[in-house]
Amino acid sequence: MIMWAMLMVTSIAANAQEELIKYGDFEQWITRTVKESRLVGGATRTLQEVGPTQTWPQNKAYVNQGGSPWSTSNVFARVCGVVKSNVSVYSDSHGAGKCVKLTTQEVTCKAIGIVNITVIAAGSVFLGEMVEPITSSSNPTSKMSSGISFTRKPKALKFDYKIHLSDQTDRIRETGFSKRKVIPGKDLCEVLLLLQHRWEDADGQIHAKRVGTMWERFSKNTDWKSGATFNIHYGDITGTSYYKKYMELQNDHSERVYYAKNSKGKMVKVIEEDWGDANDQPTHMVLFFNSSHGGPYIGSVGNTFWLDNVKLVY
Repeated sequence: MIMWAMLMVTSIAANAQEELIKYGDFEQWITRTVKESRLVGGATRTLQEVGPTQTWPQNKAYVNQGGSPWSTSNVFARVCGVVKSNVSVYSDSHGAGKCVKLTTQEVTCKAIGIVNITVIAAGSVFLGEMVEPITSSSNPTSKMSSGISFTRKPKALKFDYKIHLSDQTDRIRETGFSKRKVIPGKDLCEVLLLLQHRWEDADGQIHAKRVGTMWERFSKNTDWKSGATFNIHYGDITGTSYYKKYMELQNDHSERVYYAKNSKGKMVKVIEEDWGDANDQPTHMVLFFNSSHGGPYIGSVGNTFWLDNVKLVY
């Protein structure tokens, strides 16, 4: 497990109670080159990952480098022997430096007689690991090992951001294997931070209590907002004015459920069993920034979320 002390660096800002998540200023990027199969056009594509400046060999599964806790929805896939990639996360400029840009787009993969699919792909950057190569389009969340070991109790999450939402009033669900469907409601960008106390049972299943929650959805276009701060709420928040239905415990009865590697290296669901007490100690932090809020294969093409300087406030 990667401990929080390895993932944080002290901010050089005047406020000594802020900590920049390692590589959370997005100034350094790893460049990947993927040569796609001739059956799907044979293009050479550039993928970027958050971490120490370097290159990564083409057509090879990526693993986090240089102690970087970040992973992205940029992926190298090999499905039925066909190599394809998805690029929905980019390095972009912000002031005199760099930032990350997340976009929602339509991705098509066509290989005659083998595969012919089109999907909606949102851009995501998160703390954890993407398990490559991707070998199927089913249940994308199960390919993300979500969360890092973390035992502190910050007051808030702070970051710079800019939002551009699609002008579509509804969203599209496009999985590649079912009929394209309209989902009512405007597509929103979102950020969520969950502090969990996790444990593993004798069968290797991972369970958790929810200790802290910060979950924000953005419904308006904005220019850059610097140092936006969002409080983390501890304990059971269901009776508070802050609570929304989508903040519910993440398990088989919720809209989504996250996965993580167990002690045997197997990807399993992280089942939130209950709300923790405000005094409970976290063992893990889950942090996602998403250009669309509806989960896998749901969104509006054009939604874009820029972010920079991700910090924890104590």
